Amino acid sequence: MEGGEPVGLPSPRGMARGLVATFTQPRPMAREAVRLGRDAARILRGTDDIAPSPKDKRFADPAWTLHPGYRRLAQSYVTATASLDRLVEDFQASGADWREVEQVRFVLNALTSAMAPTNTLLGNPAALKRAFDTAGTSVARGMRNALHDLVRNGGLPRQVDRSAFTVGEDLGITPGAVVHRDEVVEVIQYTPTTPRVRQRPLVIVPPPIGRFYFLDLRPGRSLVEYAVSRGLQVFMISWRNPTKEQSEWGLDEYAQGVVTAVDVAREVTGSPDVTTLGLCAGGQIMTTALNHLAATGDDRVHAAGYAVTLLDFSSKAPLGAFSGPRMLEVARRNSRRRGVISARQMGSMFTWMRPDDLIFNYLVQQWLMGEDPPAFDVLAWNADGTNLPARLHEQFLDVFGNNALVKPGALRVLGTPLHLSRITLPTFVTGALTDHITPWYGCYRTTQLLSGPSTFVLSSSGHIQSLVNPPGNPRAKYWTGGEPGPDPHAWRAAAEEHTGSWWEPWSEWAIERSGDEVPAPETPGSAQHPVLEPAPGSYVRDRVPARA
Repeated sequence: MEGGEPVGLPSPRGMARGLVATFTQPRPMAREAVRLGRDAARILRGTDDIAPSPKDKRFADPAWTLHPGYRRLAQSYVTATASLDRLVEDFQASGADWREVEQVRFVLNALTSAMAPTNTLLGNPAALKRAFDTAGTSVARGMRNALHDLVRNGGLPRQVDRSAFTVGEDLGITPGAVVHRDEVVEVIQYTPTTPRVRQRPLVIVPPPIGRFYFLDLRPGRSLVEYAVSRGLQVFMISWRNPTKEQSEWGLDEYAQGVVTAVDVAREVTGSPDVTTLGLCAGGQIMTTALNHLAATGDDRVHAAGYAVTLLDFSSKAPLGAFSGPRMLEVARRNSRRRGVISARQMGSMFTWMRPDDLIFNYLVQQWLMGEDPPAFDVLAWNADGTNLPARLHEQFLDVFGNNALVKPGALRVLGTPLHLSRITLPTFVTGALTDHITPWYGCYRTTQLLSGPSTFVLSSSGHIQSLVNPPGNPRAKYWTGGEPGPDPHAWRAAAEEHTGSWWEPWSEWAIERSGDEVPAPETPGSAQHPVLEPAPGSYVRDRVPARA
């Protein structure tokens, strides 16, 4: 679920084809065979030139350096993985399609992560020490954890203890109220914390994959809380978690949800227009709504922000491993047959994109060391997934596989052909430096695809980490620069580094475009949109209240 991007899963045939091509390169294979033999001889003699990276936490235990057997085991693993990496680079250099290269890289990355000696009890000196220190208790606990995960978690180690958090009690607790509910969305208005607020409200559009409360985790780690503290009037879309009965919901229904939320915020605040902020796939949906409004001459959205959103999928990226035509067609057929695609089905692919961090790290801790799953708010949110309707998934696959958002007229949403260039309002665009889901230079492309004035800010860290990134973290950084030109790398070379969070320049940008200060409303909602229940509402808890 971390990705928030709907994709297809690689087909075994497609992966096998790329692997065969990689391992049937005569010259690279011969070169690597000779090199492996030479390195093996050096390792047996006791070389110190081969070693894991100091940053590789798997080999942090002193035994990997001091014990001759473990040292040679680590060195053998390092040489084998490096050899496979070079074969993939040779495959890429041979002119292979970049999507096929990414498929091979995906498979071999998963394979080499699984092959790590640290994933076994005998191959993990730290786990062996724990077993001796606990008189075998850690082994018994690990076996219990493994059995639980094999039966109840699809065979993968749990990443988090979800029982430690309850939505509405520990997570998603910024005060507010649901002021609108229809079949697709709830709209939440948050309670002001300043005596005066900006007149023009902010409507936040989260991705339909996952719950909105990653933007409102806990006090001090909440974008919503921060935006309210800056005097912005904040409205949040909370998408309903669809079932098979909603399999026909598509971009029309979701884009209309954005337009509805905009109208609710306008009516409640009395403002003629709003600003918006779209995140991940929510930014894609927001774009289709903005396109419709622009085509009909409607200016009810004054300015729009984008956070880690890809509109152009032509960039070479790890996600390319999942964009082959046959693969996407299989994904379409599967989602049509089931009616929805589940969070687990989507999340498993993103998990295997980072197997060291998201699978084998937890396997070692829970299955070998016998520890309980951690209690961590972001991971609790990540495990609290939602479904995607078959129709919307099919359309997203078209966006992903055929780059339909950037091809004029390739999509029609709300009856309007999509032409990104007709969107002329001011935009604020962010990307994240180490984002493996939506690479920052792909996010940067949005500044060139839309026609209005654009501001780009580059954040440090990865996809979700960049979004849950409150000010005050001394390790967090962001870069600002001049007007974005065609070359993202040229922009970055000239950009200025700052300590802090992109929330800060974004909020300044939003405040400048949010009108004059007015007295904060004393009560939420309005006569037309009365309070239905306190935030975070029912949809985020998978409750569907009966209509009055």
